[in-house]
Amino acid sequence: MRVALVHYWLVNHRGGEKVLEALCRIFPKADIYTLFYEPSAVSPAIRAMNVRASFLNPLRRFYRSLLPLMPMALESFDLRNYDLVISSESGPAKGVLTSSTTRHYCYCHTPMRYLWELYPAYLDEFRSSALRRAVFTMSASYLRTWDFSTAARVDGFMANSRNVKRRLWKTYRRKARVVYPPVATQSFQWRPSEDYALMVAEMVAYKRLDYAIRCFSRMGRRLNVVGDGPEYRSLKTLAGPSVNFLGRVSDADLRNLYARCRAFVVPGEEDFGIATVEALASGKPVIALARGGTMEIVQNGCGVLYAEPTEESLETALRRLDEVGHLIEPGALQARAAEFSEAQFERRFLDTLARFWSRGSTDPISQFVYNLGKT
Repeated sequence: MRVALVHYWLVNHRGGEKVLEALCRIFPKADIYTLFYEPSAVSPAIRAMNVRASFLNPLRRFYRSLLPLMPMALESFDLRNYDLVISSESGPAKGVLTSSTTRHYCYCHTPMRYLWELYPAYLDEFRSSALRRAVFTMSASYLRTWDFSTAARVDGFMANSRNVKRRLWKTYRRKARVVYPPVATQSFQWRPSEDYALMVAEMVAYKRLDYAIRCFSRMGRRLNVVGDGPEYRSLKTLAGPSVNFLGRVSDADLRNLYARCRAFVVPGEEDFGIATVEALASGKPVIALARGGTMEIVQNGCGVLYAEPTEESLETALRRLDEVGHLIEPGALQARAAEFSEAQFERRFLDTLARFWSRGSTDPISQFVYNLGKT
């Protein structure tokens, strides 16, 4: 059985790329198709695969500005000879064209936020360039129409959380099965806490790091911030001396930061929240905004949830953790994180794939996939 994996772009290593790594382990002989590919930015596991980038790849430095050209680039991939195509969707990926005999299933991290939910905020990123802003404004309606239509090209959707499952129905009117993403929970460990909280996030506006940085600065509490992105400079201007920006760090350094932090802070609405699970796998409580996928993770005393994305609500949550933190058992947090392990992902993914494929089918490939999901 010939398998193709389609991932929106490979120019960094975040949650979507960790899911792709897991798919590579399940399908080690698959080919990967992507709009943009920067080998130095991804893991050895992905570099070891046969990766095919689109004709836009020479312009990968400007990938955030090339959204209007992405439909044409995706549809230029020749996937006629594949039995199974799995698209990994957050940016555009499901829009590939396949033959009538090919099964196409989409693992959706979220419908494209910048088209459906954050369009005005995404426009703000182009405020320094009137031309880029005008081009995106003129193409956005066409892109939404194209994105909606491509949902019909997918034979079955998997969502990375119940939160995204609801968003898929709202956006495309398509049902989905929930398959939580994989987290290498066994690679994290607890260490005695030091006096700092930790945030790990891409520095974009919708992550809402701004009010958290102001809150910690005003309170004089130590906060380590890991990540990079378009908002990096503006966020640094908000920070007082107690807030430390670390940029991107190695996996080993990140595990050490998790292991020794006092708490992990999630100030924005997450689609799911792999970093949240990583913190729990390190035995550390979570202080999080009570919205989105975080609500599916932080349960049964795993931390403190707060209702509104404001400094006041976050400060109240921090003080609440001061009161109850000594009651939280690291082992209980790690047990919760284990429910989202890589092994659990593989089991759920293969079971869902088998259910999708075997519906009404008795051909040999269907039986092969069904048996694969049951082994």
